Amino acid sequence: SSEARAVGGMSTRPQGGGKGNVQADLEASLNVGKALRGNPLVSKAARVKNRTPNPQQITAEQILREAQERQSDDLVRGPSRQRIVDEEELQEYRVRKRKEYEDTIRRQRQNIGVWIKYAIWEATQQEFRRARSVFERALQIEYRNVSLWLKYLEVEMKNKFINHARNLFDRVVLLLPRVDQFWYKYAYMEELLGNFAGARTVYDRWMEWEPEDQAWLQYIKFEERCGEVDRARAVFHKYVECRPSSASFWRLCKFEQRQGRVDSARASFEKAIEVLDDEEIDEKFYVRFAQFEEKQREIDRA
Repeated sequence: SSEARAVGGMSTRPQGGGKGNVQADLEASLNVGKALRGNPLVSKAARVKNRTPNPQQITAEQILREAQERQSDDLVRGPSRQRIVDEEELQEYRVRKRKEYEDTIRRQRQNIGVWIKYAIWEATQQEFRRARSVFERALQIEYRNVSLWLKYLEVEMKNKFINHARNLFDRVVLLLPRVDQFWYKYAYMEELLGNFAGARTVYDRWMEWEPEDQAWLQYIKFEERCGEVDRARAVFHKYVECRPSSASFWRLCKFEQRQGRVDSARASFEKAIEVLDDEEIDEKFYVRFAQFEEKQREIDRA
């Protein structure tokens, strides 16, 4: 074709420096442009058919956040094993690792998970003062984070720093008294250590906040494990005074029946009927009272 000849002529014509040659070159270039515009393959590839924006947009902030998350994940995972042959290499490794953690938390200050991993890593290096320092810095950012406190306490108890753990428990139950998990772990730790008086003190402090039923039942079970039946009974009476209901009185009645105190069980049934409103006592409670009297062969009472 004429377009092919124009392209071929441009490529085979000898180079010259005259005015005619320059004009010929310009004409040949124009012919090449026309040939390319007429080529259907080129026009289809260059044409943009849909100019509407993509409904799923990616912002620069999202790209930066994902990059930081991947970098923190790489930092946490890191190499699983590293062979260290002398003290100098160990110190270099620790300095490098601390710098990586510090750089990460400087970029992601609100990421409590990174703080926790940093502190636990320090504890694995037997650097407990540094671990406590990292935990305390994290608490200054978000002291209401339950997981942060639990990890802090776990490190202290796991490494048998009992007094440090007690101090932490005393702090957290004052700051977050409505989180029953801290009270329970505090009392359970004292019980495991054989400090039953200390555990009882923790339970008494807990009950001052009038917690849910389960907390009272844990206290009663503790006294039963200690063989302190009278103390358990006293806790039961405080429980029904704090949270009067047919369920709580029924638990007290069952407790007295287990102890073989028939008169006390009957008195508990009668007190429930006296204290609670008719709407709070259901038919099931009266049936249980009647079954109790029948079991004692008090047919008239039943």
